[in-house]
Amino acid sequence: MTYMTVILTAMFIAVAINSVLKRAGIPTIIGYIATGVAISAIFGFHKGNIKELGEIAEFGIVFLMFTIGLEFSFRQLVAMRKEVLLFGSMQLLLSALIFGLAAYWYGMTMEGAIITGFALALSSTAIVLKTLNETGQIQAPYGRKSVGILIFQDMAVIPILLMITIFSSQSSDIAGMLQVIAIDAVIVGVIIYLLGKYVFEWLLGWIIKADSSEIFMGTVLFLVIGSAELAHLFGFTYSLGAFLAGMMLAETKYKYQIEAELIPFRDLLLGLFFVTVGMQIDLAVVSKNIGWIVAAAFVIMIVKFFVILFFLRFFTRFRVAIKTALALSQVGEFSLAVFALASSSDLLDPESVQILLAAVVLSMILSVFVLANIRTIADFFYKEPEPEPILHSTGFKDHVVVCGYGPLGRYVSQELKKQGVQYVVLEHDIHRMELGQRMGEPIFFANAANEDVLRNFDVDKASAVIVAVDNPHHLRLICEALNSVAPNANIVVKVQTDTEAQMVEDLKIDHLVIQSEEMAKRLVAEAMRCRLGF
Repeated sequence: MTYMTVILTAMFIAVAINSVLKRAGIPTIIGYIATGVAISAIFGFHKGNIKELGEIAEFGIVFLMFTIGLEFSFRQLVAMRKEVLLFGSMQLLLSALIFGLAAYWYGMTMEGAIITGFALALSSTAIVLKTLNETGQIQAPYGRKSVGILIFQDMAVIPILLMITIFSSQSSDIAGMLQVIAIDAVIVGVIIYLLGKYVFEWLLGWIIKADSSEIFMGTVLFLVIGSAELAHLFGFTYSLGAFLAGMMLAETKYKYQIEAELIPFRDLLLGLFFVTVGMQIDLAVVSKNIGWIVAAAFVIMIVKFFVILFFLRFFTRFRVAIKTALALSQVGEFSLAVFALASSSDLLDPESVQILLAAVVLSMILSVFVLANIRTIADFFYKEPEPEPILHSTGFKDHVVVCGYGPLGRYVSQELKKQGVQYVVLEHDIHRMELGQRMGEPIFFANAANEDVLRNFDVDKASAVIVAVDNPHHLRLICEALNSVAPNANIVVKVQTDTEAQMVEDLKIDHLVIQSEEMAKRLVAEAMRCRLGF
């Protein structure tokens, strides 16, 4: 067996599995984990190569931490200080306390129980943010609160990893060791800060003159891995150095180019990490403890759900608290790294680690389906308020119905008002509806995907219906309802890309505006106008 054989087999399995899962709407993360499990079973990695496997896994974590550092914004942190600092700390500490006590009660050592508690308190940044972005819910109330808590969790990973270093140390002078760690941390931070401020930007500016993307990206990777190695030389994890390097590169004027160049590598590097996660799962141990694993996954998710719901309901609407708790109920990818490092430091026994790893992976798989059906599940606990049914027609005629009061819907409403056109706005987000009311808009809290609602607002008598929603799935439902209620209506629909356009191509849409194409035409027109001197 050669490493090339392993790589080719892994690539084939990953492509095959993810091709199927993607069609079912399941994130590729799950496919990469399944690939790792298959590779481990086929080549028997649990019988050897453990050291090499750990190094590969840490390489994936290095780049995961780098991307987080690159996207980290102090300005965003200040703006979301309540969500990050208050909600994040309450979620992490309460969850860690419950899980830590449970682990200690089941026979773990004090150190192992503390590490286990904090690890299980973490949620999956990769899965949650990916889903929120794809569904357009990242700016929704529950989306903002989820992001704030995830930011705090990401920052907490470094202290948790340092905690493992402290617990695994043979020194009895904990105070002295903390002092040394603090001094070393300051030294590493100062060195990377000075390099970032005075060397990174100058070096990248010099390299970029070569006008070569691969040289530029090679330099970025060199800086990241070099910073990771520097942190490691001082006794810290590679991840800490990569995180600091990401933060420093984010402060340079090349931040956006780095992000653009990194896009092709980001998911692949995350895929590498998740493949190594799957490779650490021992199927023999899992099959022997499958009952414990399934039970642990469900109990962990239920406990995290109720912990988040418990404190969040005092700060926000109950339904928002429910959806936030559902979104963050799984255990995240960083907990896998924590368990692997704790196992290599002899803080957790191998069988317990295998059970925990499998339970974490199962919770991640389950969370994919929870996030996909979060509105339906939330309705089970607390049904979203619907508008009072209007028993009779509202009497509108030759009006324009605007579905959605997002940024585009607001501009559309302003333009219709300027032209003196009678219009009505339907919005299903309570905050946007309240914003419209404050702006004096004829706006109603209503779900435009509901056929009865459309009938109540006389869409069959409307001169036009403009659909300006951001969520492609909701857009499809609205168009289906319009086709059913008012098949002859003049329907104008805005979509972001050609992919979204394909989602409604089988429906009767009179005018389909693809935002990316229209923007491209406008940019070219403006450029040509300037060129011709108009």
